[in-house]
Amino acid sequence: MAYKLLWQDLFEADGLPDASIWNLETGGHGFGNGEQQFYSDRMKNAFVKNGMLHLVAYKEDYQNKHYTSAKITTENKKSIMHGRIEVVAKIPEGKGTWPAIWLLGNDFRKIGWPLCGEIDMMEHVGSNPNVVHFSLHSKTNHFQINNQPTKVINQQDILGQFHEFRIDWNEKSISFYLDGNLQQTFEKPEHASMEKWPFNQPFYLIINVALGGTWGGDIDDSIFPVVFQIKSVKVYEGSV
Repeated sequence: MAYKLLWQDLFEADGLPDASIWNLETGGHGFGNGEQQFYSDRMKNAFVKNGMLHLVAYKEDYQNKHYTSAKITTENKKSIMHGRIEVVAKIPEGKGTWPAIWLLGNDFRKIGWPLCGEIDMMEHVGSNPNVVHFSLHSKTNHFQINNQPTKVINQQDILGQFHEFRIDWNEKSISFYLDGNLQQTFEKPEHASMEKWPFNQPFYLIINVALGGTWGGDIDDSIFPVVFQIKSVKVYEGSV
């Protein structure tokens, strides 16, 4: 199967992330997980330099929080439905960090989570280093009831160097890859409703560094600043 490149960001222009692709989401309400960061739209938290996107978290008082970080999304700018997504990134380390590359259904604002669906291309929790999670969440299967489809891998060199995180996504399955190696395929159950398989609709991409919260846990204040570096994002259409 030949995939056709739809769009990419190689982070070649220094400054803020490309506004034709990315939003800088702001807020400090915990995002449903009791997270401790305030996501700001300042260049110190999200910037492109030397051919890489940098999402930077700091220990600092800002708005109503004691930490700042960054979260970029393609919401209302770039929709994705089926195909291939590749993100080359270097995961930051440190207790209390929770970097992620993930997607939400375009109708998230209208119908809410988890009905909109969520695809987690990569999650890493700093209190459990070198362990990466690939997951799907839906109305009937999600982390709050602990029955979501999840693949957990332990790879000792996952921190400190760049890796390619990829999904191949069609109407019947979603496959997760690390550095080109297949890790897991989740198949659509036969006759599954949207509540069980909401993944045949447009989604948008999110990259962020959360801190603390129900999964991130206690934060080690000695680790800051924390930098999540992304070399490239590529989105293709097509299916196997």
